[in-house]
Amino acid sequence: MPEERLLERLRSRTRDPGRRSRSDLHRAVDSVLSHLQRILNTHVGSVPIAADFGVPDFTDALRTYPDSVREIERALRQMIQKYEPRLSAVRVQFLPADEDLLTLRFQISAQLLSGNQRQSVSFESRLDTDGRIEVKR
Repeated sequence: MPEERLLERLRSRTRDPGRRSRSDLHRAVDSVLSHLQRILNTHVGSVPIAADFGVPDFTDALRTYPDSVREIERALRQMIQKYEPRLSAVRVQFLPADEDLLTLRFQISAQLLSGNQRQSVSFESRLDTDGRIEVKR
């Protein structure tokens, strides 16, 4: 499976036509991170070609904390499993935080398939009061 998504590969070839097509784990992780950022910040129903693409609006879920934590974990996990095929064995786990009570943090752990390699990867996501999700390594 390619490290990068199709449009990323096309842009890379335009910028560097001599680039070899070898597997690059770092490039794959960056591509997955970028894709997760996009899919987890798309609201369900906003993409005409796939009505189920995106996550629910979590702004109301923040008001029902802590009851909503399991629902958010499930929604994030299902979206990643369905729309990021480079990841398998996806786990999403709530990370309680004492320092910032206005955001919810979640650990995303999975197996990344890059070329013939399978690598464990981990990302942290932060859900803020506006319902925006930041994903980082």
